[in-house]
Amino acid sequence: MFPNQCYSLQLMKNQKDKIRGMILTSGLQKIFCAGLDITEFYKPNPDRLAKFWTTLQDTWLSLYMASFPTVSVINGHSPAGGCLLAMSCDYRVMVGPNYTIGLNETKLGIVAPKWFQDTMVAVIGQRKAEISLTTGKMYTTNEALQIGLIDESLPDTDSALKKGIQFLNNFQKISPWAYKMTKDIGRQPTIQWLIDNKQKDLDFVIKYMQSPAVQKSLELYLQSLKK
Repeated sequence: MFPNQCYSLQLMKNQKDKIRGMILTSGLQKIFCAGLDITEFYKPNPDRLAKFWTTLQDTWLSLYMASFPTVSVINGHSPAGGCLLAMSCDYRVMVGPNYTIGLNETKLGIVAPKWFQDTMVAVIGQRKAEISLTTGKMYTTNEALQIGLIDESLPDTDSALKKGIQFLNNFQKISPWAYKMTKDIGRQPTIQWLIDNKQKDLDFVIKYMQSPAVQKSLELYLQSLKK
């Protein structure tokens, strides 16, 4: 789903071996997540694309509504699907200043799905999200901090990981039930559309990705990568 990724999940557990927090980061150099595998959309097999997209839908729902606190330590570039993963966590710490993050789908000639867009709106607000999405803007670490796309910027991965653990430690004395209910209430409006429209979203993606205009854009983009 995500090409050439090497994710590292750090799970913090309590004495009863129950997960009380998670840090999502990357073991790759300079890349947190390069986004979705574009080759899955170029000349796609409809059945394979359906399985691919359904897995993505379920992955996002599970991460966005996780029953325990989550932190993304963004230690590299994070375009498109990588930005979605980061935004889906409860807290975002990004290594600066040389990496970028954003939903840049329009620059590839495609469109970020509604639930991608809704996630960004929930993080940075309607107006900033609209500008970001229509222009496909990739933000530097400092720019992302200024608009609230990330919560903190640190100079290196080790200090970013320590900050992530520090955030998770805030929940040691907070009721897991109170945390989860508060999170569910706040995030329910963002997930409800996809819960109600998973098949509609899937049908749209399969039809849209096979359109001549999108296929031409993807072909040009893939050719540019070879150069």
